[in-house]
Amino acid sequence: MKHFQLFIDGEWTDSSETIDVLDKYTQTLYATVVKADEQLVDKAIASATKAFSEQQLTPFERYQILHKASTLISEQKDELAMIITKEAGKPLKQAQTEIDRTSLTFLWAAEEAKRIHGEGVPVEAAPGSENRMAFTIKVPVGVVGAISPFNFPMNLVAHKLAPALAAGNAVVLKPASKTPVSALKLAEILEEAGLPKGLLQVIAGSGSTVGNQMMKDKRIALYTFTGSAEVGLKLKQETGLNRLILELGNNSPVIVDKEADIALAAKTLAAQSFAFAGQVCISVQRIYVDEAIKQAFIEKLTEEMQHLKVGNPADVDTDVGPMIDEKEAERAETWIMEAQKDGAEVIHGGQRHGALLEPTIISNVTKDMRVVCEEIFAPVASIISYTDLESCIREINQSPYGLQGGIFTQNIDTAYYAAKHVEVGGFMINDGSQYRVDLMPYGGVKDSGNGKEGPKYSINEMTEERLIVMNLKV
Repeated sequence: MKHFQLFIDGEWTDSSETIDVLDKYTQTLYATVVKADEQLVDKAIASATKAFSEQQLTPFERYQILHKASTLISEQKDELAMIITKEAGKPLKQAQTEIDRTSLTFLWAAEEAKRIHGEGVPVEAAPGSENRMAFTIKVPVGVVGAISPFNFPMNLVAHKLAPALAAGNAVVLKPASKTPVSALKLAEILEEAGLPKGLLQVIAGSGSTVGNQMMKDKRIALYTFTGSAEVGLKLKQETGLNRLILELGNNSPVIVDKEADIALAAKTLAAQSFAFAGQVCISVQRIYVDEAIKQAFIEKLTEEMQHLKVGNPADVDTDVGPMIDEKEAERAETWIMEAQKDGAEVIHGGQRHGALLEPTIISNVTKDMRVVCEEIFAPVASIISYTDLESCIREINQSPYGLQGGIFTQNIDTAYYAAKHVEVGGFMINDGSQYRVDLMPYGGVKDSGNGKEGPKYSINEMTEERLIVMNLKV
């Protein structure tokens, strides 16, 4: 068993109080991590504040550090992937993909560090300002408070750390208590890459202690949070006028049009509905299928699902591993049973074995069932038939969420109509809602949050625009 200390003020800090991190498949103790108390949280924020005022890295220095971190992540891929598999229960091949993405997130942030710029403002066009010249510059906001989730314990941490550091900020990071080891390994890598003392703090602990203290501390200028809509709302209420980047809940809709390539749609949705046991914000949850092709699509989808291997995430062939804990699997199972009681039909899966929930497809659902209208965050997708696209989209838009969605169709007019009218932050054509590459703008509307991730776009959020006007004697 390994023991991990917290990273505060450039030092590895120990304490007697710890968090147990379980192997999510065996439910045995994998590691212990120091648990931060109020004093350690205060020390971390104070250290970040001091470091920001004293450490002013040039854009090229930021580039060098982040580029080196990207290289180190790639070099340690096997070790880092196994950490994700153990502490998050993510299938190994998906964990390996996450490490590749994490490396790229750091690389793209490194490149963007050299491209931060303002613009000229033609104030001389205003009468009386003929002798003035104006331009804007981008300056870092200061201390960034980052709170990350368990489902992508390295890449979503990278999406907070890398852009914040690229922009010249200091960061106080609270990783998810169920998966803190990944974040601490990234701190080790950044330290090795040459990040100056104090610009990164990593403090593990409960949301009620660490999270609440962070959100009330006025030394933090901007908060970046990925998690539930409920906690996101609380963060918004508690942080006053502080800037926020919120990546919140979702129940992604995907339309399968009567002119869709059914084979492509079935193969894509079989993969994207159940990757990491559906514990992805943009997992496909609501599949709207034209009544004319419903039966053919269901047959092809269930055929594709037969190929999914469920079991030990450390097995390189596994597609679907355990959920983050048995309690969450029980919750999802309860929602399935509620839907069945109200007339829904489970046409594939539905069985639970501890924290393992089989990939599940439900039909004959109604829009008020929890498996449809709430975020299930489990390997469960519901099939909803429709006959009129316009009515289908109106029903889709009744959801309070709007992160990403998609449509499968060979008709370009239908594709564009859906893209224009479905209320989401990102819309995919002939792909599932779970498509994401890490350089693209990523963020939702409505209760799915505000602000954008993606290094270029996060840097824009994590900097302030300052206007400079020069009164010239010419």
